[in-house]
Amino acid sequence: MKKRIVLISCVSQKLPYRAKAKDLYISSLFKFSLRYAKKLNPDGIYVLSAKYGLLNLDQEIDPYEKTLINMSATEITEWASNVLSQLRRIASLENDEFIVLAGYKYRKYLLPHLKNTIVPLKGMRIGEQIHYLKGQLPG
Repeated sequence: MKKRIVLISCVSQKLPYRAKAKDLYISSLFKFSLRYAKKLNPDGIYVLSAKYGLLNLDQEIDPYEKTLINMSATEITEWASNVLSQLRRIASLENDEFIVLAGYKYRKYLLPHLKNTIVPLKGMRIGEQIHYLKGQLPG
């Protein structure tokens, strides 16, 4: 049976101490992305972390200052290769559906390897993304 997996990118706003991935990221964009992802009732929700790769929501991690925005294409390619190998352990890149709630840099090197993708926030600026996500959630 086909799985539905949601991928949410990490954000720079984090708690200053070790926490579960679902709690560590504290920006409005992340919080609304997570609420939207849960509403989709997927088989799995994971965070795309610039430092740790693919994170389970309950995985405890330390805060960090790392983003793909400052990385070279080679570094991002290596990061994406790592994430794809992590994804292969939990899903079928060919058969499962991936809903990607992540910016261009986070999805550029992943999407060509994922056969069934939905990118609902594509082309939107952060404010537009938050507005869209809010509109998808109940009151």
